[in-house]
Order: sequence, then C-alpha cells, then structure tokens
Amino acid sequence: MKRRASHTAGLRRAETWQPETCSPVGPAYRRLATIALLLALVVVSLGAYVRLSDAGLGCPDWPGCYGKLVGVPEQAHELAHAEARFGQSVEAPKAWKEMIHRYAAGTLGLCILALTAIAWRHRVRRRPWLELALLGVVTGQALLGMLTVTRLLKPVIVTSHLLGGMSTLALLALIVLREGRSPRPTAFPTGLKVLAILATASVLTQIALGGWVSSNYAATICADFPTCQGSFRPETDFHHAFTLDRELGNTASGELLPAAALTAIHWTHRLFAGVVLGIVGAFSLCLLRRHEGRRHGLALLATLALQISLGIANVLLQLPLPLAVAHNTGAALLLCAVLAATWKVLNGEKARHPYAMAGFPRRFQAIR
Repeated sequence: MKRRASHTAGLRRAETWQPETCSPVGPAYRRLATIALLLALVVVSLGAYVRLSDAGLGCPDWPGCYGKLVGVPEQAHELAHAEARFGQSVEAPKAWKEMIHRYAAGTLGLCILALTAIAWRHRVRRRPWLELALLGVVTGQALLGMLTVTRLLKPVIVTSHLLGGMSTLALLALIVLREGRSPRPTAFPTGLKVLAILATASVLTQIALGGWVSSNYAATICADFPTCQGSFRPETDFHHAFTLDRELGNTASGELLPAAALTAIHWTHRLFAGVVLGIVGAFSLCLLRRHEGRRHGLALLATLALQISLGIANVLLQLPLPLAVAHNTGAALLLCAVLAATWKVLNGEKARHPYAMAGFPRRFQAIR
C-alpha cells in the first residue's frame, strides 16, 4: 500500500515538473546566434545609411574598393592609380562608408557560417533547416551586393538586396527564438493565430514596398501629410511605377520615369501603412488582453507606434538622413517584434522540452 502511494506521488510530481529548456546544440550556440542577430541589425542600418547617403557606388568594384581589399585609396600615388584604372575620381568618404558596410556584412557572414557548421555537426539531434536556409540567403546577398555595384543601383536589385538583409535578420531571429527558453504552454484561439500570420505578412509586404520607395528615390515626392501633393487622389502612374525590369530613373523603354510613377510608388507605401496599422494594431491589442501575451503586445505596439511616427516625420521633414536611417532600423525592429509575437502564438501549445533528457522517462518529457 505504501509503495503504491509512493508511486502515485512520484507520478504527480512528474506531471507538475517543468524542465529547464536546453538546446541540443549548447548555450554557446545561442550566444553566437544572439551576437549574429545584433550584428545583422547593425548591417541593415549601415546598408540604409550607405544607400541614403548616396555612397552605394562609393566603390566601383567588388569585393574590394578600387582594387584594394583593405582600406581605400588615400595616398597621392594610390589615387592616381585608381583614377587611371577605373576612369573616375575617388571619393574617399563615400568609399569608406561602403567598405565599412562590407566589412560588417563579411563578419556577419562568418558568424552565420560558424552557426551552420555547428548545427550541421549536431544534425542527428536536430535538422539544420534554418541554418542552411540562412547560409543560402547570405550567399545570395553576396551576389546581390556585387550586382548592386556592377548594375549601377538597378531598383529591382537594390530592393532585392534590402529584402535579403531583412530575410537574414528574420531567420536569425527565428533561430534565437527557437533556442530561447520555452514559454509555458498556452492555448491561443485559432483566430489569433490567423491574425498573427496576417500581421507578419503585412509587415513583410510593407518592408518590400518601403524598399521599392527607397531604391527609386521616391520618398520626397510627397511633402505633405496626410495628403500627397495637396490631394487624397494625386496623379499616379502605376504601370511604370511597378515595372521591375528597368534602370534607375527610367521606364522600361529607356524614357525618363514620370513624376506620377514616383507618386504612385510613394502613395502605395503610405496607403499600405494604414493596412499594417490596422492588422498589427489589432494583433497587439488582442495580445494585450491576454496575460501570457501582454509583453509581446506591448513590444509590438511600441515598435509599430515608433515606425509610424518616423514615417510621418520623414515626410514632413523631407527625409533627413538620421530619421531616414532610423526608419529603416525601425522596420527591422518591427519585423523582429512581430516574429517574436507570432512565434509565441503559433508555438504556445507545444511541449516545454522537445529534447530528450537523460535520466527521465520519455513518456514524461512532453508533460505540460
């Protein structure tokens, strides 16, 4: 009788026991992933700074700068050789901006390579799909970086490069979320899960539209708010605005891109910001109403408010460089916030400890 009571008490303790989260790779992997995530945020901000300060072509070649892998030409003989070889004058400040961005991106690439190698070594315990996807995206980013220089800032290539940077950031954020402490299992309604997916999709779409605005230099075509050029229905040309295969400032036929096309690009981004505000705002408020989602709701609402405010300020102040860079960084922060909230909602009902634990019966490893 005593043995049965002891056995029942042991089962009861097992059912209420909550194990500590332990990555199958190890804590060093999580620290490296966190460092890579922060570095990716820096690289995204530096990329925006280089693009918005017109330094994207500060170096006419790739991966070096005027033939130099370390530094840029500054001495008289280096300047003379670079100008004779490339047929253009060297602007050292712009070249340094571009090279600092490349050095940061190269460091991030090495971190991602290390993450992939570590994950591949532990592939028996967990398949490294996220890491392999991340390595593929970074490889594509290097190619797009080269094309950005050699194709002279073609809008579709610049926008793809920006989206590649955001994709890198998103994948790293997912890796960090996966390696983090598992939340207490919580059942979220299906409607909230659908809203989470819609919120993530709307933020990604708005980032793509923002990249198209930036790569076409259409941010200052509307200098008033909430109207554009004094009207809620400005003259627009959507056909030329969203033709992808064209050069910067030109139509597909080589003619000068009309101002109405730039207006259409800007106005579409601004109108879709209202869609993002409605969907992400509703998602944030739904999370705030639930105790287990309040922290994510506050973070999401704060980053959304910051991003909307920066967008309006950029319009009214005609795109000052610090605010423009902050708007790009805000987009990256909003993406991370919506991914974290979506991860919380979609993974709320999973077991706290999906990995095998030595010395503990397997049938108790998924107990909530």
